[in-house]
Amino acid sequence: MTLGARLASYEVVRERRAALDRRRAREFETFAAGAAGRLLHAAVLLTGEPPDAAPRAQRLLIAALSRTYAEWDRLSGDDGEDPYDRARRELVLRFAREAAWRAPARRGRRGRRAGGVLGELGPQERVVLVLRLYEGLAEEQTAALIGLPVERVRVVCARAVAAMRERARRRGTRPGPSGLREAGR
Repeated sequence: MTLGARLASYEVVRERRAALDRRRAREFETFAAGAAGRLLHAAVLLTGEPPDAAPRAQRLLIAALSRTYAEWDRLSGDDGEDPYDRARRELVLRFAREAAWRAPARRGRRGRRAGGVLGELGPQERVVLVLRLYEGLAEEQTAALIGLPVERVRVVCARAVAAMRERARRRGTRPGPSGLREAGR
């Protein structure tokens, strides 16, 4: 094979690779546009940050999406794992690792508890509630995702729901039809 023929074949391979990379980027952009909002909301619930100022939740989301993009070729095939499931798992596992690192005080950088609706709950309880109630995963799926026995997930969920009900009772609020808290009813 002559030098010119080799260069031409390398150019063809390079063009094919560039076309595949562009397609991969478009597919991932479409996925991220559809999934980022829901994943960010899950991250905000996990971190307890206010939705309008959630740098920790945004960092979790970016890390989860980055890892998902790095594995996109494996995920996007017919026999691959669902990309949303992969991104959600990465988000939850990163939160759990970060929460374990901060575990002794269960507090933020400035010594405050996490805020939000789930702020009084521990990280494990928040993860279980977000996965079970917000994401709608079954107990078995939740247990497999976070590496706990199914019975433990059931107990943690029941304890967290009871704590949320007690908190609502103390404050004189209850869930309204829209899922928001309504005072006095």
